[in-house]
Amino acid sequence: MAAEELVERRSIDVVPDDERHGTAFSQFTLWLGANLQITAVVTGALAVVFGGDVVWSLVGLVLGNLLGGAVMALHSAQGPKLGLPQMIQSRAQFGVKGAVVPLLLVILMYVGFFASGSVLAGQATAELTHTGDTTGIVLFAAVTAVMAAVGYRVIHALGRVASVICAVAFVYLGVRLLDRVDLSALFGDAHFDLPMFLLAMSLSASWQLAFGPYVADYSRYLPRTTSGKATFWWTLSGSAIGSQWSMTFGVLVAASAGDAFLANQVGYVVGLGGAGLIASFLYFVIALGKLTINVLNTYGGFMSMVTSVSGFRGQKVLTRRGRAAYIALIMVAGTAVALLGKDSFLASFKDFLLFLLTFFTPWSAINLVDYYLISRERYDIPALFDPRGRYGSWRRDALAVYGVGVLAQLPFLATHFYTGPLVEPLGGADVSWIVGLAVPAVLYWALARRNPAVPGDGPRPERGVSPTAGAAPAP
Repeated sequence: MAAEELVERRSIDVVPDDERHGTAFSQFTLWLGANLQITAVVTGALAVVFGGDVVWSLVGLVLGNLLGGAVMALHSAQGPKLGLPQMIQSRAQFGVKGAVVPLLLVILMYVGFFASGSVLAGQATAELTHTGDTTGIVLFAAVTAVMAAVGYRVIHALGRVASVICAVAFVYLGVRLLDRVDLSALFGDAHFDLPMFLLAMSLSASWQLAFGPYVADYSRYLPRTTSGKATFWWTLSGSAIGSQWSMTFGVLVAASAGDAFLANQVGYVVGLGGAGLIASFLYFVIALGKLTINVLNTYGGFMSMVTSVSGFRGQKVLTRRGRAAYIALIMVAGTAVALLGKDSFLASFKDFLLFLLTFFTPWSAINLVDYYLISRERYDIPALFDPRGRYGSWRRDALAVYGVGVLAQLPFLATHFYTGPLVEPLGGADVSWIVGLAVPAVLYWALARRNPAVPGDGPRPERGVSPTAGAAPAP
């Protein structure tokens, strides 16, 4: 393939039919590779670190991965239908300019995930290059930015490679771990504790829901005829299997290793596998797994920044120089946060994950209700780029629903820096993400059915509208 074909030209514009390619199975390999990685291991470990037992932590993590993964996969199924990045679709709910409200929070999320991933990957990179953690973080960030700049094809190729290599490594590490732990003792100490069970669910659900604002970015090049069900199931299976595999490993490591794991997560996992060439291979695997997901975070952050700016500038096409500048900005911001927070990673990452839910569950609820129940998978695509069009500049009623969805969660939110008043009566359980899905979903559905100004009412253009051709029936 020629270099000019490898480097992506599209950004927030619609992908034309003659540039569509691939099958829904590509979503399985991408999301499997993105979830077989060290940060997912740490996320699973947190369920035990903060007081849960092995059995009910695993059950809670499974339920959270399935529930959150289903929401995330519903977003993925939007990609082939519309050929658009995920957050551009938010303009149909919040207005061409109003979409900047959730977008700013999404960009913050990408910077945070870039930073947290760079902390652990930087440790592995430092071991491979025989440098310090700071140098490792910077080197890792630079490689991430280059791959994100190349774009869609290299991202999927990276996912295919990572899904195989990381799966082999996790099988090997799992065998080594089982040689060291007494499973009967770990599973025999089961004691159900509702707050800890809900914490495990929240950790895995937040992990999955955080993919929602960019998951369609990686399915939008699939042919328009790609089955929505196939896209949904391949995305869900790849993401849920990969994350649960990693999190299960994390639970068992944390339950058996305790402080030895907490003191140095990367070092302990590599030491579990062996020394010499095997250790070098495992450091490479850790860096590869984090590279896969951090490229997604960088690419998604770039898309979100372009979407935010273009809503005010009326821009549809981005030059390669502009693309590089946006990606560099994400890289610099994420690297700075990583360097500042690398010494307090574990505690801050748990709070970061749970706090993210507060802002992204209402967005997911509104987006999915509008797309599947109100608009019925049809959007006026040219109007998504026109502040004077059907969706307008600001949808204040939808933004109000979003705000209510965020505020409704606060009484149920439990983090180190804030605990809501209803957390203690619930035994310390955090159920904010459930409230954040249910409340805005019901409010937005009721509002959209009664108020013609809300997106989705009125005449509906057919699916697959191009930005220049007007309405055209789906093939």
